[in-house]
Amino acid sequence: MKLNNLNDLLLHELQDIYSAEHQITKALPKMIEATSSTKLKAAFKDHLQMTEKQIERLESVFEMMGEKAKAEKCKAMEGIIKEAESMMSEKADKSVMDAALIASAQRVEHYEIAAYGTVCTYAKQLGLNDVAEQLHITLNEEKETDLLLTEIAENTVNKKAE
Repeated sequence: MKLNNLNDLLLHELQDIYSAEHQITKALPKMIEATSSTKLKAAFKDHLQMTEKQIERLESVFEMMGEKAKAEKCKAMEGIIKEAESMMSEKADKSVMDAALIASAQRVEHYEIAAYGTVCTYAKQLGLNDVAEQLHITLNEEKETDLLLTEIAENTVNKKAE
């Protein structure tokens, strides 16, 4: 895809995010299985459902832009997930594994926060206010998830891992 203007770049970034979200839906069940913390397991399950809704929201964003939803392989997310899978294959104390899973999940969240922040800015610049509004909903969800993971880490998981 040739990037001739900001609209092309926005579309390219949305395709990247669409790929990332699909990769996350495949990784989260493994993370759910690997955790021993009931709070973390619940947070991962909730985020899996949220991610599926975010995919639907992205599909509506593509539609609003007159485009077909299409994924452009997100190599960054692929790398973050490979790192998480490598961590899950390590022999570790259950609470230490939970702390590692939170770290992996927060890497995912931070990537998504950066990605959604960028596309929100592009959409606003292009006057695509409806698109920006939908993307901003997801951006806020990602920030809330990151805060929840921090809370779980600081209040329970990291203390158990000491």
